[in-house]
This record gives sequence, structure tokens and C-alpha cells, in this order.
Amino acid sequence: MSNDYSPDLITLVDDEGAEHNFEILDNIEYDGKEYYALYPVFDNPEDLVADSGEYYIMEAMDSEDGWELAEVEDDDLIDKLSVIFEDRFAEKFGEDE
Repeated sequence: MSNDYSPDLITLVDDEGAEHNFEILDNIEYDGKEYYALYPVFDNPEDLVADSGEYYIMEAMDSEDGWELAEVEDDDLIDKLSVIFEDRFAEKFGEDE
């Protein structure tokens, strides 16, 4: 039995055209919308060590090309979503990880 772990990766392009790679940690539906928890992927191990360890919450939105992810700017909504994601992470990965 294979225990290979292949993370779901996505590349996002910012307003300046720079590409950023993320691992999709989880996704949920909340209040009729879909949200993703994304963690940055680093090529340089030093960047990983220097990182704050925070993940990003993005909203999936319809676009001309199908769909895109956009930053959630409502702090209250981010707080609610982060509680849901944190509970799911605890279930999925264990309390100690």
C-alpha cells in the first residue's frame, strides 16, 4: 500500500503579474460561498524558516475564465472562517500538529 502524499498545489498571479505557489490545505462552503485555506510553498528552505506560518483564506469567485480566488477583506468573516478551518485542521491533522 502506497502512502505517497501529493499536496494540491495552485499558482496565483498577483496584481503585478508575479506568480505565487500555494498548497491547498482545505476548502469549505460557508453562507453559500466557497472558501480555500492556502499555505505558501517555498523553493528556498530559508524562506520557509523565515515564514510566519500563517495561511491565507481566499474566496472562490466566478470570472470570465471560469473562476478565480480573491482575498477576503472582511475581518469578521475571516475570524469566523478561521475558527472553522482551525477545527477542521485539528480533526484532519491532529491537535498536536
